[in-house]
Amino acid sequence: MTRAARPARTPWSLAAYRAVVGLASPLAAPLLRARARQGKEDASRLPERLGQASAPRPPGSLVWMHAVSVGESLSLLPLIAALRAERPRVGVLVTSGTIASAEILVRRLPEGAVHQYAPIDTPAAVSSFLGHWRPDIGIFVESELWPNLVLAARDGGARLALVSARMTERSARRWATRPAAARAMLASFDLILAQDVASERRLARLGGEVAGRLNLKLLGAPLPFDRAELASLKASLAGRKVVVAASTHASEEAPIVAAVRALSPRPLTIIAPRHPERTAEIVRDLAGHRIAVRSAGDALGADTDVYLADTLGELGLFLGAADVAVMAGSFGRDIGGHNPLEAARLGVGVITGPDIANHADAFLQMVDAGGALIVRDPAGLADALAGLLSDPARLARFNRAALDFAGAQGDQLAAGLDLIRPLLPAA
Repeated sequence: MTRAARPARTPWSLAAYRAVVGLASPLAAPLLRARARQGKEDASRLPERLGQASAPRPPGSLVWMHAVSVGESLSLLPLIAALRAERPRVGVLVTSGTIASAEILVRRLPEGAVHQYAPIDTPAAVSSFLGHWRPDIGIFVESELWPNLVLAARDGGARLALVSARMTERSARRWATRPAAARAMLASFDLILAQDVASERRLARLGGEVAGRLNLKLLGAPLPFDRAELASLKASLAGRKVVVAASTHASEEAPIVAAVRALSPRPLTIIAPRHPERTAEIVRDLAGHRIAVRSAGDALGADTDVYLADTLGELGLFLGAADVAVMAGSFGRDIGGHNPLEAARLGVGVITGPDIANHADAFLQMVDAGGALIVRDPAGLADALAGLLSDPARLARFNRAALDFAGAQGDQLAAGLDLIRPLLPAA
């Protein structure tokens, strides 16, 4: 595979970006400290955000993978496992940008893989980061196109791949206002694999050479959970039906709980918020319901309406107890929904609201396969839940179809790895 051609000169917009960000660099440290005081940065690891490594570089060749938040980071795990199995002596560095993603990756990365926070996109931080880690290849996931980081890695000799690439219409319009910058950024990648058909078309329209498709979020092992903990949870349910509302956002919890409360007999609603720090807000919004809070150690009772699962890394446990899942982020505006495959891999069918822009292909395919339903509003959610939970045979078919769909996605990884392999270091 040949390296993509770079433009002869850096477009003025990228040069101006580099200059402006460079001038603003002295503000980086105080801004990061302010974000840490707000709980938005890990105060103990702020130097990493400035490119200062907190771990030694593994000897030999190094594969660097970058994702921004929890979903993208978790989507890397099957690719990391495949690469480690094929090239066990090659080092692996994974960078991400959020506290939640760091906490989960530290627990779930295989032995020998290193996690660091991604450097902010200033010339100094990027230079320090790349000077220490010296990656042979950089694999960027979805839409993390930071100009200084990408161009400096390329100029430093790293081969670059943009995989599971996602380009929304909004982002495409924004990049289209700077066409030379878009072409220069996309030309920096030796390989681009689009997440879906729409992203492929938008990337091509901006000048990217798309070699194929790979949606990492359709891959992966089931979320882990403690079997003894699941048995204990099921025992406390005493046969009661369970609806898990996964990755909820502000304004979604109350209408979802109301839809479940309309059913008879009333199932338990387990709410797993996208941002667990919203606990107090959620409890306030659900005033009048009997709520047990996971982080407070509250016990489930027969009269509990809502179990607020406000902890990280336990979604597999709650989906393991679910009869059906409601994928949130889909009943508000401009969120785009969340990945339905996490539930499907555990044999749980998914109901979603109308906003599925982030995972449209996956949802539509699951609907065709019989493992997902799309409803227009909370009233439609109540009807869909009633139809499934009142008909055990239909519910079993729904959940089995979701599991079968998840199991059929494995071939994507092998095909994507075939395209990535020529960029990998030999050892």
